[in-house]
Amino acid sequence: MSERDDLQPRLEAAVRRHLGPPGEIRDLVRLTGGATKATWSFDAVVGADRVPLILQQTPPERLVLAPGVAPGLAPGLAPGRGPGIHGAREAALLAAARRAGVPAPRVRIVLAADDDLGEGIITERVAGETLGRKINTDARFAAARAGLAARCGSILASIHRIEPADLDFLADQPAHVQLAMYRAIADACDHPLPAVELGLRWVAEHLPRAPRRCVVHGDFRNGNLIVGDDGVRCVLDWELAHLGDPMLDLGWLCVKTWRFGGSLPVGGFGHRDELFAAYERAGGGPVDPAHVRFWEAFGCIKWALMCLQKGLGDLGAAPGARRSVEAVAIGRRIEEPLLDFLDLITAKEP
Repeated sequence: MSERDDLQPRLEAAVRRHLGPPGEIRDLVRLTGGATKATWSFDAVVGADRVPLILQQTPPERLVLAPGVAPGLAPGLAPGRGPGIHGAREAALLAAARRAGVPAPRVRIVLAADDDLGEGIITERVAGETLGRKINTDARFAAARAGLAARCGSILASIHRIEPADLDFLADQPAHVQLAMYRAIADACDHPLPAVELGLRWVAEHLPRAPRRCVVHGDFRNGNLIVGDDGVRCVLDWELAHLGDPMLDLGWLCVKTWRFGGSLPVGGFGHRDELFAAYERAGGGPVDPAHVRFWEAFGCIKWALMCLQKGLGDLGAAPGARRSVEAVAIGRRIEEPLLDFLDLITAKEP
């Protein structure tokens, strides 16, 4: 029996239970992309309506740490908190984001144990493009690209206004905590590289002083946005959200890796001054470009270590898990973010 055929009857039962009969599932397709969740697109027949939905399931091995792996040893693992944000917690975070005016997915179902679908959520499906290269090059998005950096700035200001009071599961990860996490990754990989060591030392010597603290998306970038010809329609992949320095989100969006062939510094589609000005206009607070550049440079080192981790074998994977070709290919790209880091700290990157 195929994975799809195994899933469909259980998914139909869950739709009937939570949304109503008849609960028929049409056009069930597994989507590519996403490193930590299985994502399925489908239409559900509820009453007389055909509702476009997305199922995201978190594999069981992602909900527990592999033996011998300490919390905080991999991206998405917060010290003492376990890996990432899933299920009911993700639903609560997305609801809080929508209340703050963020175009986040609307959750229709939080999977329960009786659904026999594992941990996850079902959200409404938003039409648009997520592939960064298409967003940056396809003529359909030419008009949207012109205002995309500014729109990202205003969305980030809204994200940073999310009320954290009901999100007590969010880990507190200021810069020094993140540095310790990535230092641990480097040590666990046991594959010393001079450029990585230089990067971690540079980060330690340039930690921001007394930054603001708020809800941070943690992975806001081209590739995690649904874009239409009218601009950003939805912000995806909230698994790395935490409490921290809001400038992290602006810096991560500018990391060169996420430009996908575009020539401009913000996601390949815009300029930093457009991003910063829109963020300030939307009430996000003043932006110090040097502060953002710190997080952009740190982001290069983070991605380099993620590449190293993938290339050597995922430390958070279950024992005996097979390595994917994609993971090995990611590992081979480690030189790119390291060169980007060196260009940034030597002022060769505009």
